[in-house]
Amino acid sequence: MVVVPEFLIKRIYQKGSLKKTDDGACVTLKNVLGPGFISGFNYVKINDVVYEPSEVKFVTNGQELLGTEVSEANPVAFRLGQSGTLIMTGKLSVNDGLNKIVIEAMNPEAGKVVLSVEDTV
Repeated sequence: MVVVPEFLIKRIYQKGSLKKTDDGACVTLKNVLGPGFISGFNYVKINDVVYEPSEVKFVTNGQELLGTEVSEANPVAFRLGQSGTLIMTGKLSVNDGLNKIVIEAMNPEAGKVVLSVEDTV
């Protein structure tokens, strides 16, 4: 299994991309590491609010996939330089000022990958 250091994983998050929406939040990711796949979204946590896969949508390259649709059997290609937006709905989680964001996803080569960053609105 490949181990990806935390400082590299943090580079995927696009600083300043956290936005409040009417019923949730969205953030942007950009693959700056190399070609790969996302084989699942376990959860997204903003501050103390947890979004389950059914409350997460991943939009990339014209595709919109619910977090529950991304799996080992249905991975999403995430090529080098490719961007994607995670849209979380159903809960208000974003505060004015500093926010803590944790994204736990799955990768076929690395297994569980945890991205933990802070961003402001």
